[in-house]
Amino acid sequence: MRTYLVVIDETPEAEVALRFAARRAAKTGGGVSILAIIPPTEFVAFGGVQATIEAEAREQAETIVHRAAGAIVAEAGITPTIMVKAGEPIALILETIAQNPDIGALVLGAAVGAPGPLIAHFAIAESGSLPCPLMIVPGSLDHDALDRLS
Repeated sequence: MRTYLVVIDETPEAEVALRFAARRAAKTGGGVSILAIIPPTEFVAFGGVQATIEAEAREQAETIVHRAAGAIVAEAGITPTIMVKAGEPIALILETIAQNPDIGALVLGAAVGAPGPLIAHFAIAESGSLPCPLMIVPGSLDHDALDRLS
């Protein structure tokens, strides 16, 4: 089954990408995998403080991904696969694609204005070597435009 991998965070463009992927999956009989990434902390605090920071980051990521999963179920009737991983985002995305041969496309939402680091990386550095298509969904699309496209 073709699965659309969507990297999710709290941005509006991630929600647009998720809606697009869910609608495409519903129309093509595919699935959706949602990946929330907990980026590495920028500083290392004392043990207890560091553990608290990491626990709060994981809790926030899990809240985002579960809210996104609920949106997919409501929107398209699809129960997504949920993943929350900690580490360097680009490496985690590549690792996730390599470990899941059913992933048929990487779906990213593009912010209005300058591209984010994931789009900048995957559209340039990885574009010719990804084992699946890269779908970049403009974050400015409204629901009607998404419905027409998907």
